[in-house]
Amino acid sequence: MPTAVIDLWNELFGAQPDPPPLLVLITGLVALLVVSTGLPWRIARNAVTIAHEGGHALVALLSGRKLRGIRLHSDTSGLTLSAGRPTGPGMILTLLAGYLAPALLGLGGAWLLAGNRITLLLWITVALLLAMLVNIRNLFGVLSLLVTGGVVLAVSWYADADVQAAFAYTGVWFLLLGSVRPVIELQRMRSRGRLPGSDADQLARLTRLPGLFWVGFFVVVNLLVLLTGAGLLAGAYLDKLPLP
Repeated sequence: MPTAVIDLWNELFGAQPDPPPLLVLITGLVALLVVSTGLPWRIARNAVTIAHEGGHALVALLSGRKLRGIRLHSDTSGLTLSAGRPTGPGMILTLLAGYLAPALLGLGGAWLLAGNRITLLLWITVALLLAMLVNIRNLFGVLSLLVTGGVVLAVSWYADADVQAAFAYTGVWFLLLGSVRPVIELQRMRSRGRLPGSDADQLARLTRLPGLFWVGFFVVVNLLVLLTGAGLLAGAYLDKLPLP
């Protein structure tokens, strides 16, 4: 096997050096600040929308539905269209996936970071974005994925180890923390009658369980995933602290 291929394999699947111990804590605080503020959240929320629509698309395909396309909009909303039975487990799972996907992706990222697989995490992110790009059906969606993927690729290719670590930890913290706020926003809009076709309301029509039940389900699951992911990242932080 050529040396270049071996070097690439080792770089991709090997563990990176331990980042500075405080980096885990600082990046978590930065992500919390972004999630809890106005303009930074409105900008960064596009990443949550990408994960949300990607979750719909992936589960639609896994459940045997035919993916028709994905649209991402400048107001941070999105739409994923799939063809298949309008009822049944496949449709229910597809609807469930959207609000759960950001937290679950964050959990997967936290697991990789706990093993110092930082470069692998960044390259998996690029691969997922490229796979999603094929199914995008509007210009803003294409630009959004190209910019996001380009930034992740540039960091993974050109940045040093500490910058890669800071970028990856911030992104994972953001997905974990940012998975809860959209559900709260969903319920606020539902209470004003502005989202009659939301995922929760479509699930209500399919299952005969009220939409508020599904909003609560999203909140509980995402909080549990957040706590689990935070535990993985906190464990990584404690492991990196110098021994007395």
